[in-house]
Amino acid sequence: MRQYDSRPSRLSRCARYDRARHIASLDGARDHLLIYRLSTGLEFPWDYQRSLELALIRMFAVPEISELIDATGQFARAGQRRYDDTLALLAALAKYGYDSPEGKVALRTMNRAHHWYAIRNEHMLYTLSALVCEPVRWIARYGWRPLLEQEKTAAFCFYRAVGARMNVKDLPDDYAGLERFNREYERTWFAPSATGRKVADYVLDIACSWVAPPVRPLARKGVVSLMDEPLRRAFTYPEPRLTRPLVESLMRLRARGLRLRRPLRHSYYDDPPSLRSYPGTHHQYTVADFGVTAPSDVDARWRRQP
Repeated sequence: MRQYDSRPSRLSRCARYDRARHIASLDGARDHLLIYRLSTGLEFPWDYQRSLELALIRMFAVPEISELIDATGQFARAGQRRYDDTLALLAALAKYGYDSPEGKVALRTMNRAHHWYAIRNEHMLYTLSALVCEPVRWIARYGWRPLLEQEKTAAFCFYRAVGARMNVKDLPDDYAGLERFNREYERTWFAPSATGRKVADYVLDIACSWVAPPVRPLARKGVVSLMDEPLRRAFTYPEPRLTRPLVESLMRLRARGLRLRRPLRHSYYDDPPSLRSYPGTHHQYTVADFGVTAPSDVDARWRRQP
């Protein structure tokens, strides 16, 4: 894996790596909230947003999870709203901290959303592991620099703390343990299913709706090209032999271009993009606005027993 090079260079003179040097001077566990905010909000905001989207899609490759999601009808009825709520709540936890008043509201909302359903602990743990591991893998492939060990540790500590506050059991002690669990879980649980393909198609329809209609077929192929083979196989998507090399080349070209740019000065958390399913701007809302409603038409086998 590429290592961060601290030697002076033309790039360092324009301060491109100054923030990485600052992060390298911090303790990944003790300073994990600060490091996670810097990494996700200033160093890799676009990469983290895209990779977290892909992490959430990975859940649907598990038939048991996709069956539950399909049974709720949430993506069929209000897929964009579900997407916006999820990323807004995750952003609130990172921006304010999980023990802040806003963070506690976000955690209560997330716990309430899951409380109504009988969800295995390993599924909850896998979701957390994907939110940590998928950005690490994405940035290793497409990032303008590799993640520092402090950044990996910070992401692990952040989501481990979030998981503990969501009553997720058997949390590993370090990033390596979480990654092992993630790999073993996917080998065990990923499998093709009709509901997996159905929910994945809903998500792709949402993503492609963000671009002009003429380019939506190409955008769909581009998203599928970013999926690894186990994920594509679980969704029964054909291998994108033509578009994958093109997408890979464009992503690497983007990384090279970013290395030549000055670092961002305004964090993603200070000025996040507008939410498509909400009117106005992000600043007009509080964390409490991103709520959930009780299910009314979900099969009894998915409901948590009182």
